[in-house]
Amino acid sequence: MQLCIALDLPSQEENLKLLESLVGLPVWIKVGLRSYIRDGKEFLGRIRQIDPRFELFLDLKLHDIPNTMGDAAEEIASLGVGMFTLHASSGGEAMREVAARLARFPKRPLAFAVTALTSFGEEGFREIYNASLESKALDMAMLAAQNGMDGVVCSVFESQRIKSYVAQDFLTLTPGIRPFGEPSGDQKRVADLHEAKSASSDFIVVGRPVYKHPRPREAVEKILEGIA
Repeated sequence: MQLCIALDLPSQEENLKLLESLVGLPVWIKVGLRSYIRDGKEFLGRIRQIDPRFELFLDLKLHDIPNTMGDAAEEIASLGVGMFTLHASSGGEAMREVAARLARFPKRPLAFAVTALTSFGEEGFREIYNASLESKALDMAMLAAQNGMDGVVCSVFESQRIKSYVAQDFLTLTPGIRPFGEPSGDQKRVADLHEAKSASSDFIVVGRPVYKHPRPREAVEKILEGIA
């Protein structure tokens, strides 16, 4: 299991200060919509300057027509990041196009398809997809696997079911991790480290429990000990 730290602070300076406290730790750095829209691709370079060993995860959740998603995937691959996200609900054709574009790169990023956002509860999910969250997440994961994706973004509660349904080596990336029982906030399907390990999550994403901690490095070290 590998740890991704979400950079969701209000300013680039605050994000960089957080990263300076984490130098030398074996973590992925998740750059999401807020940071990327505000700070641009130059921000990725600044992260590398702080510690070139940080692995970069660009979490933009692409969702568009196939050609546009393919173009975007090529641009992302050219940035040298290690993984990125798109929506499984963009469809099989779009995911095939992304996979085909990525195949042109000798060293390409991992592509993860989002199944159901962890902010969804059952009622809200059914409102949009007219299906149960669990069954649709499984179907989306299979669609992603069949169309060239390396894994899916899902909650801990779908992770092991997806691996059993698709393949045990199909990767799962699970957000909404509250390592030590912190409040769930706007996330509905959250889990702790024990639950994530039991669900065979390959990557976990932690944000607020790290960047709101008075000693972020200490929090990350404790998480790394917990997933070792």
